[in-house]
Amino acid sequence: MCGVAGAFQTDGKPVSIQTIKRMTDVLHHRGPDGEGYWAESFVGLGHRRLAIIDLSSAGHQPMQTEDGKFVISYNGEIYNFPNLRMELEAKGHRFRSRTDTEVLLKGYAEWGPAIFSRLNGMFAFALWDARELTLTLVRDRYGIKPLYWCFRDRALLFASEIKSLLEFPGFSVGVSPEALSEYFSFQNIFSDRTLFKGVHMLPAGHFLQVRLGDAQVGKPKQYWDFDFREQRVEDERETIEELDRLFEQAVKRQLLSDVEVGAYLSGGMDSGAIVCLAAREHKHLKTFTCGFDLSSASGLELNFDERARSEFLSNLFKTEQYEAVLKAGDMERVMPDLIWHLEDLRVGQSYPNFYISRLASKFVKVVLSGTGGDELFAGYPWRYYRTLDLSDPDHYVQHYYDFWQRLLPDAKKRAFFRPAALAGVPDSLAYDVFRGVFGSRLGTVMSREQSVNASLYFEAKTFLSGLLVVDDKLSMAHSLETRVPFLDNDLVDFAMKVPVRYKLRELGDQPRLNENDVRPKHNTYFLETNDGKLVLRKALTKYLPPDYTTALKQGFSAPDASWFKGSSIEYIRRLLLDPRARIYEYLEFNSVKVALEEHFSGTTNRRLLIWSLLSFEWWNRIFVDGEYKARVHA
Repeated sequence: MCGVAGAFQTDGKPVSIQTIKRMTDVLHHRGPDGEGYWAESFVGLGHRRLAIIDLSSAGHQPMQTEDGKFVISYNGEIYNFPNLRMELEAKGHRFRSRTDTEVLLKGYAEWGPAIFSRLNGMFAFALWDARELTLTLVRDRYGIKPLYWCFRDRALLFASEIKSLLEFPGFSVGVSPEALSEYFSFQNIFSDRTLFKGVHMLPAGHFLQVRLGDAQVGKPKQYWDFDFREQRVEDERETIEELDRLFEQAVKRQLLSDVEVGAYLSGGMDSGAIVCLAAREHKHLKTFTCGFDLSSASGLELNFDERARSEFLSNLFKTEQYEAVLKAGDMERVMPDLIWHLEDLRVGQSYPNFYISRLASKFVKVVLSGTGGDELFAGYPWRYYRTLDLSDPDHYVQHYYDFWQRLLPDAKKRAFFRPAALAGVPDSLAYDVFRGVFGSRLGTVMSREQSVNASLYFEAKTFLSGLLVVDDKLSMAHSLETRVPFLDNDLVDFAMKVPVRYKLRELGDQPRLNENDVRPKHNTYFLETNDGKLVLRKALTKYLPPDYTTALKQGFSAPDASWFKGSSIEYIRRLLLDPRARIYEYLEFNSVKVALEEHFSGTTNRRLLIWSLLSFEWWNRIFVDGEYKARVHA
């Protein structure tokens, strides 16, 4: 796992090796084990290495083929690279290392872009073709590893993190009003935009090719996409057996490493089953749990600490368990560092992720995570039930859109922003972006199954994408590689075809637990239920005690609703109720004040909005006001 960076002057101007070095050095945290730079006239690639497979110098990057035709800077892990290597050896290729990097490099030389869909793993890389004078940027199927790019004055800049782009001479930071509108609608960005004006994220499952002489960049090309369609006809027992086989295969594949592998262990089913399998392969597996001090929590938040359930599983599987316990105030001290590393603001409160990654990094370089199980197997029933009986696609999209406006609904957005902040942004932009995620996948009439599958597709493309960005940035902040076994190609391909009736109680033969299980909750906590992931629950009974596979859905969140009107209230007031705060270049002070007072008084839970306001304030201080320069050049 590594960091990549580089530049390509399509007008033929020279690229300085010193520039590539500066762009790459700012990614030191992604790869403290090695560095490499390569430049030739108008193109340059940089690399920071976190050595996981083949720790020798043979894994040094950027890596070239023997004939010099191809050069690559690569970030990721290809779990099926041994099989690909055997294929390539049969075709006459010879290898100097045991790395997946060399397999990827020579695989592209043999198959070209056709290799992308054959890769089972997580990756983002830049590949230079010296004969075709073409640069190719590629990102994995699911978006586990990030890759950003921008095109300014005929210079294509790219990197694993945006802060690397800021090191290119003449780069100036501006705010994208379109991305700002998206973020304060969804607490996420569903398009390829970022808050940095002109900077794009290469979409998952896409590649971008740029040639010498190009005056503009074309659209990225898609080589893979999610496709939730019911095609399997096996009975439930056969489905469970195959799911079990693929899950075990996925976990074992992702244990491939020349360094020690650990695992996150929450009190939930997904991470618990991963730990069970990993512990069979590695004695005294190190596991990591994040808990919360709930002495000042109330309501549903009293259930947020899962340490007792995690400790039970650790004892059951004989793991070496480590825990971090967060309390009110821990968010405040970490915010500048967190936003510096996150940079691309996505989804909700992520400071617990920062702390648990920091803990794990003290003991291992690789950690397994349960991310992805909910999105594949319908883990959020209260979301899908909202639109279950809406057969008209327009009604379906509108209702789902209303739910996903997590921060500011359209009706309140203009009053919340200063007029200049969204100048030129159509009022319909957020809705248009939302609907655009579905493409042409919505038919004229939708069945209940099609409604759920459309929701699963949407959330895999948006919510899961946001979670993966956070996971990558905050683990790599501590030079830690996070692997996600649920996002194994074979497992994903199978999961997408499992009938909805095997995933979701409402479409199966089993009655709901009670009427409250489907009560919609807008802009608040997850709804506790065990309606979802039915077939996965049954498959994982092989690995976990019954009360873990039947437990109500639980999320990973701190008791911020309580802390934001209690222990952290003065911090929030000091930062956000100062009329000189940076956010008021874009937002109306009185509107923010009203929203804060609603939360402080207990009238409305505004924890998500408060988190985003705090994050955006620090984002402006660090990147717009230039505090990042002091961090980089200290």
